[in-house]
Parts: sequence; C-alpha cells; structure tokens
Amino acid sequence: MEPPKASFEEMSQYHAPDFLEFLRTVNPYNAHEYEYLFGKFNIGEDCPVFGGVYDFCSMYTGGSIEAARAINAGICDIAINWSGGLHHAKKSEASGFCYINDIVIGIIELLKKHQRVLYIDIDIHHGDGVQEAFYWTDRVMTVSLHRFGNYFFPGTGDMHDMGKFCLI
Repeated sequence: MEPPKASFEEMSQYHAPDFLEFLRTVNPYNAHEYEYLFGKFNIGEDCPVFGGVYDFCSMYTGGSIEAARAINAGICDIAINWSGGLHHAKKSEASGFCYINDIVIGIIELLKKHQRVLYIDIDIHHGDGVQEAFYWTDRVMTVSLHRFGNYFFPGTGDMHDMGKFCLI
C-alpha cells in the first residue's frame, strides 16, 4: 500500500499544535529565527533541524495511520509500517531522533474500533513516549523489552516501574 501523508489534524490527535507548527515552519535556512524554541521542543543534537522534517514525519505517520485503518476495516490481520516506530516523541517535544510518535497516533486509530490495545515494544531502548501517552488509561497496555542502566538512553523503564499493571 502507498499511504497518504498524515494531515496536521491527524497528527494533532496527540501532538500539540504549536509543536506541529514549529516542525512545519522550521528549516535549516531559518532555524536561527526559531532557536528560542529549541529548548521547549527538545531540538538539538539528537533531534536536529533538517530540510523537510515535517514532510518526513507526515509520511511515516501516514503509514501507521493507514496500517491501523486497514486492520480496523478487516483488510488485513497484520500491517507493518517499515518506516514507523518512532516511540520516543512526546506530546510537545522531540526525543531520541523521534519527532512525531506515529505509534501513539496509530494506537489512537485502533482505539476507534477496538476496546483495548496491547503494544509490545522490542526495541533496545525503552518505549517511553508511548508509555507516557497511555499511562493513565486502562485501554492500552504497553510492554517494553529493552536495555536499562548505566545511563542508557532514555534512562526510563526500570523493571520496578510497572505503573498500574503488575506481572506476578
């Protein structure tokens, strides 16, 4: 499938409009005009400004939305977005080379049809952005299998940080 780009409205189902507007506007040529926002949106070494950052984000996020819609419609049982999985992005900030959290937006799409979603993250880094997004709901359970300790990024996801769900 060739999915459409995610719209501003679709991405704002989770992300703050001022953050999205920043990504849509900033580029390497005008970045100096927006440096005062770099701290607020966590833009820097791990998440630099580059040409087309907003389009890049809307493309991979569109893939996750379309995958979730295909599952919701019964077109497929399994859908893979090879360009997605940017699990560190937060509501109003980039993190760990992740600008838009396509996983969160895909899960929001799945929740339109399904009562509950189980999210299993098998990246070496803790899926902190997805966990943070759904921490206060019982409709999404996040399970992250990752390395922890010795100042390993992002520094979250200790085995004792199980939130509302406990493995016994």
